Amino acid sequence: MLSQSSMHVPVYRSRPGEVAVRSWCERELVTCPDARPLLELTPAGRPTRVHVIDGGPATPVLVLPGSVLSSANLVGTARLLASDRTVILADLPGQPGLSCSRRPFGRRAGAYGAWLDALLPQVTDRPVVVLGHSLGAVAALTSLPSPLVERLVLVNPAGLAAPGPDLGRLRATCAWRLSPGEHTSLRLLDTLCAPPGPGRVPDTRPLEEWVTLVGRHCRTGPVPGILRGEDFRDWHGVPVTVATGSHDRVFSPALLHGAARRFLNARVHVIEGVGHLAPHESPEGVREALDLDG
Repeated sequence: MLSQSSMHVPVYRSRPGEVAVRSWCERELVTCPDARPLLELTPAGRPTRVHVIDGGPATPVLVLPGSVLSSANLVGTARLLASDRTVILADLPGQPGLSCSRRPFGRRAGAYGAWLDALLPQVTDRPVVVLGHSLGAVAALTSLPSPLVERLVLVNPAGLAAPGPDLGRLRATCAWRLSPGEHTSLRLLDTLCAPPGPGRVPDTRPLEEWVTLVGRHCRTGPVPGILRGEDFRDWHGVPVTVATGSHDRVFSPALLHGAARRFLNARVHVIEGVGHLAPHESPEGVREALDLDG
């Protein structure tokens, strides 16, 4: 029989690499003195780092970053959201960041749902909005409906549809994995973010160092495809907002429209001029999605 440790895949290639990634995250979070860390939690046996920014009177939001972003990348976004509501930031276990360094093997989606089931009562005693970006949306969709979840807001969500075929993104991802550095990181970010528009030049520099660090020191996993029936929970009766960028080449509006209606009875809110990294590219767009009726 496999042991518990053998059923999980180490995220980091080496101990020094893990230290480098975690140190980078700690430095970024220190720049936000309003973000107070909770004591390290271990929901479902997975060590998890959580930060809270106290905010306005609206329903608090629990933010689950996707596989490209961590809480440390979303400090600016969290500050903006905190003008309306308290923000709880939780790094997903098994992803680069400050939580558990081992990725679930096998039924990953179900493992993330079970983790969120255990996490919720440890971070809140009143209902919250769960905002899941990309892989974070998978954790939300595979968790059990709970009185602690008032609404779901799924941004650039994985799990509802297979990632769109994109040769340019595939080439950029392969080049980044084989030779992570400034050039390949920027090339990858170019495929994930929206292209420049009139009067708009996307600023990917804040992410360039992070993406390079992750490429050098982490074993990255594939973007999840469509959830299996046994993992997908019935969120009927819970308001759900699905939002994606107009230029998202991974989960485009066209890919999500049918799935969102079929599985969640939800429309897709399109954030204009934004790609797959909406929480980084357009904090205001994410704030608007939080205010929409499900």
